[in-house]
Amino acid sequence: MEWKLFAHLRDAADGQSVSVDIEGDATVETALDALLASRPALAEEVLDENEELADHIRVLVDGEDPFAAGEGLATAVDEETELALFPPVSGG
Repeated sequence: MEWKLFAHLRDAADGQSVSVDIEGDATVETALDALLASRPALAEEVLDENEELADHIRVLVDGEDPFAAGEGLATAVDEETELALFPPVSGG
């Protein structure tokens, strides 16, 4: 499974995408855990003080927000699922 990373998260992970191995009954949470295990520097960027996904970090599962269109971190994923992780974006 591959995570696509954006903005400064790319720098923390040393790349714009990271492949992770997942087991059969994987969820967004287990895929995120695998990502953070392979790139520990990302944890500081995406987790809050309670070791949970920070409110300002966005996750997309196959282009959709799993918190609005699915079951949040419990959303099921498989090897074909496209995951993306990005910080807030501002512009002017």
